[in-house]
Amino acid sequence: MKILLTGFDPFGGEPVNPAEEAVKMVSDNINGAEVIKIEIPGKGDDTRGMGPFKNGESMYYANINRNKYGVTLNLKSDEGKRIFKELVKKADVVVENYRPGVMDKLGLGYEVLKEVNPQIIYAAVSGFGFYGSYHERPGYDIIAQAMGGLMSITGPENGTPTRAGNAMGDVLGGMNLTIGILVALNARQIIKRGQRVDVSLVDSVVSALETGTQRYFVNNEIPKLLGNRYAAVSPYDSFKSKDGMFVIGCGNQKLFTLLCNQVLKRPDLLENPLFLTNHLRCENHASLKIEIEKWSVTVTSKEAVEMILAAGVPAAPILNLKDITEDKHIAEEREMFVTIEHPIIGTMRVNGNPIKLMDTMPKIRTCAPLLGQHTEEIYKKILNLSEEEIKNYQEKGVM
Repeated sequence: MKILLTGFDPFGGEPVNPAEEAVKMVSDNINGAEVIKIEIPGKGDDTRGMGPFKNGESMYYANINRNKYGVTLNLKSDEGKRIFKELVKKADVVVENYRPGVMDKLGLGYEVLKEVNPQIIYAAVSGFGFYGSYHERPGYDIIAQAMGGLMSITGPENGTPTRAGNAMGDVLGGMNLTIGILVALNARQIIKRGQRVDVSLVDSVVSALETGTQRYFVNNEIPKLLGNRYAAVSPYDSFKSKDGMFVIGCGNQKLFTLLCNQVLKRPDLLENPLFLTNHLRCENHASLKIEIEKWSVTVTSKEAVEMILAAGVPAAPILNLKDITEDKHIAEEREMFVTIEHPIIGTMRVNGNPIKLMDTMPKIRTCAPLLGQHTEEIYKKILNLSEEEIKNYQEKGVM
């Protein structure tokens, strides 16, 4: 399967919806796809200029662009547009993350490309989607988190709305786009044609709000900042220890009973009218936290987690990035950090693939491409262009 991936700004100033991670997740999650990343000749993707850097190369770009072929093509030129259409004839999927309307301005929108290849899956991720009152607005991750409601429920109690530490709008958008592409590929076998897949970062954040929307629909209650606790379950929060903090997740009455009897040694809490049911514990979470921390501050986080796990109750330390990259289960056994070689960066570690297909395990086959690294190889193989033709296009700034 061939996927054409494009997401740079062809107009040099035309606002782009830069869901970079969102689009780039597609190649990792569609195992075995031949992904051809198209970049601006002489400039490349904006993420090539985003740090951190090693030996002058962006580690950010190198991490999220592995397993891709890299070519250059000027989509503003007539010849570049013609070449792109020839690539589309041989492709299964086109993925783009421009602001809606940019590809249409180029003469390369879905209505044009489906005439070139009726089987093409045209997948686009943008801040607000292809249609709707806000569809022309540009959108970064922080915009999606703000307008999707995530910031309104993230942050310390009595604090201010806070952006989640990671680009969750982009990540959720990428996951939804991947799912949409897979669904469209399956649908193509039934309806015998391709279609447009339209994913919005804001929609993706809204769809992940879980119980917050339902609490509002039922009670007209606007969810407040909760810190680390969960409104629907208690105790489900972070707790102080002798040397820091850790988390407990008691998802049902059985687990709460185990926590009280075997860890806290407080069977009286099970009979306390404030804590008889999960609903009551949620309402009286502050009082319950005080009772739990009477015990937890007497032990270290490591000791607390070990004791709670031994009782069969979910608990965990709060790991930082150093901890994660050195954790045997996460980093080694689950291969969430993989060592690869890059021609300029040298030896580097990149994020592994979280999807484990047990019979066809995903592998990081190649490092991220240098700018235009596979231009000659791809255009020769797919379009049968000669070295002389490719050199001529490069001299004219088309490739």
